[in-house]
Amino acid sequence: MNFIIDNWYLFLVALASGVMLLLPVLRGAGGGSLSAAGAVQLINRQKAVVLDVCEPEEFAAVHVNGAKNLPLGQFEEKLPSMVKNKALPLVLVCAKGGRAVRAEALARKLGYEKAQALAGGLKAWRDAGLPVEKA
Repeated sequence: MNFIIDNWYLFLVALASGVMLLLPVLRGAGGGSLSAAGAVQLINRQKAVVLDVCEPEEFAAVHVNGAKNLPLGQFEEKLPSMVKNKALPLVLVCAKGGRAVRAEALARKLGYEKAQALAGGLKAWRDAGLPVEKA
């Protein structure tokens, strides 16, 4: 116990470094591991299907060019009929990335091994200067 009392500053430094390592995970709203450039490569080279998991109102306001709308609440139910080929890559998009990460987990559970969430969501797509459209 004396070691802990005598070296309290070491424990404080360890705690602070742990918090700094976890901070990006806790902010997690940006989620996803696929960059906008990586998504464009998947779309162009492997005919990836872009699915926007936002609500229909959000989708109508603005979405990735050529994306299909499949709200997260209906995702598990409608994905198999919307994308029949499980070998095709899926690019999952939402406003900031959080819902897309949840959709990625659901897609993988359904056997879509090439599903990936766009890191930063539609905001990252727009920040990269990539095309969007309105319904």
